[in-house]
Amino acid sequence: MHSHSIPSHTGGFTATNGYCFAASAGAVAVDAPEGMTEFLQASGLVPTVLFLTHSHLDHVVEAARMVAAFGCEVAAWGPSTAEDRLEKMLAAYLGRSVGVDPYPVDLPLAGRADVELAGERFLLRHVPGHSADSLVLISERARVIFSGDTVMDGGIGRTDLPGGDFDLLVSGIREKVLTLPGDFRIFPGHGGVSTVAGESQSNAWLC
Repeated sequence: MHSHSIPSHTGGFTATNGYCFAASAGAVAVDAPEGMTEFLQASGLVPTVLFLTHSHLDHVVEAARMVAAFGCEVAAWGPSTAEDRLEKMLAAYLGRSVGVDPYPVDLPLAGRADVELAGERFLLRHVPGHSADSLVLISERARVIFSGDTVMDGGIGRTDLPGGDFDLLVSGIREKVLTLPGDFRIFPGHGGVSTVAGESQSNAWLC
């Protein structure tokens, strides 16, 4: 994986980021926002595994579709649940029913400190506070972090949803993400790419 050339797609009403990169034994997709399947097909990318940073609807809406299209395995904290995906809350907000097709979790990651995906080893950090199942995926070799909705460029994930906890999120980011080397690049679930040093020095929520 080369951190400067990680293909990304932003889709859905919450402008959610999905990523896909080549690994030593295949390709890894990170999250499944709206339009991710078509983006991968148009780009000629075929993920062998889909890593889900957490199970909020905007990050998993195309998980089942990606499994059907590519035959990829799914790695996530654990089996998805309706409560995690906030479907009822979102349906009330949008004024229409919202559903996510069920998807398998082939590689449950709860309690693990690392994982091998497509032939490469990644570190895992469980950083709850935005959601109970939020995971951060770290490549020491490529010096990149896929942070989901824990920390973003100048921001942190919202904590007013079920399972949210502001203090838990901030302490988890400080202890489990900002302790990594400053040049590690952060690829978030929303917004642009930043670095550990940048967030440590200028993120008002964390300074």
